[in-house]
Amino acid sequence: MLTAIPCTLMRGGTSKGLYFHADDLPAERPLFDHVLLAAMGSPDARQIDGVGGAHPLTSKVAVISRSTRADADVDYLFLQVMVDKAEVSDSQNCGNLLAGVGPWAIENGLVSVTGATTPVRIHMVNTRSIAVAYVSTPGGAVEYEGEACIDGVPGTAAAIPLEFLDVAGSSCGSLLPTGSVVDTIEGVQVTCIDNGMPVVVMRAEDLGVSGSETPEQLERNVALKARVEGIRLQAGPRMNLGEVANKTVPKMCLVSPPRQGGAISTRMFIPHRVHEAIGVLGAVSVATACVIPGSVAATVAKVGGGERQRLDIEHPTGFFTVDMEVAAKGNSVEVKRSALLRTARKLMRGEVFVPGHVWRRG
Repeated sequence: MLTAIPCTLMRGGTSKGLYFHADDLPAERPLFDHVLLAAMGSPDARQIDGVGGAHPLTSKVAVISRSTRADADVDYLFLQVMVDKAEVSDSQNCGNLLAGVGPWAIENGLVSVTGATTPVRIHMVNTRSIAVAYVSTPGGAVEYEGEACIDGVPGTAAAIPLEFLDVAGSSCGSLLPTGSVVDTIEGVQVTCIDNGMPVVVMRAEDLGVSGSETPEQLERNVALKARVEGIRLQAGPRMNLGEVANKTVPKMCLVSPPRQGGAISTRMFIPHRVHEAIGVLGAVSVATACVIPGSVAATVAKVGGGERQRLDIEHPTGFFTVDMEVAAKGNSVEVKRSALLRTARKLMRGEVFVPGHVWRRG
C-alpha cells in the first residue's frame, strides 16, 4: 500500500519544491528524511521514481506550521533533498522557496488576509531569523498573476516583496565570521560573509577564469571545481560551520566586474553545481560584501555611496536587485535592512505518494 501525503508543488523564485504542513509528516527525523527522499526519488540522478526535478534547484522542500514564536506567524523549515545521495540537509535557508511560504500559509488557513496586501511574518527555522513576505491578496484571496518579472523565470507574476530583519550572522554567528574582511586560503584572497547565507567570495581571475563563463563551462572545469572545493573545506571551520564536506554551505561565489551595468557579476557554486542564477540570500550576502570597504567584492564592484543602496547583482541569466540600508561601523558595516522582490506560483495541489514500507501512517 502506498501512503498519501498532502502537499503543494510550487515555484518559489527561481526554485521549485514541495510544500508540506508539518503535521502531515512524521516527527522522528530519520523517518522524516526517508519520507522526503522517497517523495523526491532520491538517490537517483534522474529522480525517476519521485517528483524531484533532477537538479538541486528543483529538489527542495518547505515544511510549514504555526509559529512557535510570538513575533512570527509561521515557522518555515527548508530542506535540501540531495539528488544523487540519500541525504536531506537543513544546514541553510532558501530565500527562493521562502517566496511561496506566505501564499501557502494564507491558502492553508495559517494566516488571515488583512487587506489588499497581507504581510506574513516568517520564522526561518534553519537560522532562527525573521523575514516578512508581502503577499498580494485583493478580494480576500492570494493573487498569483501580476506584472512583476524576475530573471530566470519566464513571464510575469504578482510581486512578493521580501524583507529580512535580522539575518546578519544567522548561520555563522557574525556578519564577518572569520573576524577579517579578507582572508587568504590556498593562496587565494577571499571574503567570508554571512548576511542570511554563508558565502565565500573570490575574484574569478584569481582562480584562472574570467567570470563570464556559463554554468556548464564552469562545471566542466574539473581543476577549478577541485580548487573551489578545497577552499570551501578550509573556509567552513573558519566560518564556525564545522566540517562542511557533507554540508551545502558555505556557498562559493566567483565575482568579476559587472558587464551589463549592474554592481557586480557573479557565478555561484551551490556548492558543487553552479547556479543558473543566484540564490536569494546568497545575493543578499554578496550585495553586502560589495559595500564593505576592502572586501574582495568591493575591489571589483561598481557601487555608489550612502546608507541606502540598490544593487543589481548580475548572474548567468540576468540580474537580482537587492535593496540595502547599511551604516558604517569601523572597517565594516552594520546592516539595518535587506529587501528584494520575488514571485511564486502554485503549480499543483494534492497528494504525493511514498511506498508503505517507507512509512505507513499510524
